[in-house]
Amino acid sequence: MFALVLALATLITTHVGLAGRLVIRQRPRWRGLVALVVPPLGLIWALRAGWTVIAGIWMGALAIYVMALVAAALV
Repeated sequence: MFALVLALATLITTHVGLAGRLVIRQRPRWRGLVALVVPPLGLIWALRAGWTVIAGIWMGALAIYVMALVAAALV
């Protein structure tokens, strides 16, 4: 349960930070707003911008969340 909550909190925090970074640093600025609604687009745009660290944290948090969700469903 702890891993599930921690991974989801990390994913949400990273996603909001990524969308905010898209609004502040990238043009066109509407990409940040679209990234809030369509999460995979934010990840794609982050990778294209060369933001590999934040994209890696996003993907890692998603992977851990999915694994914890599957584990919780099996128990």
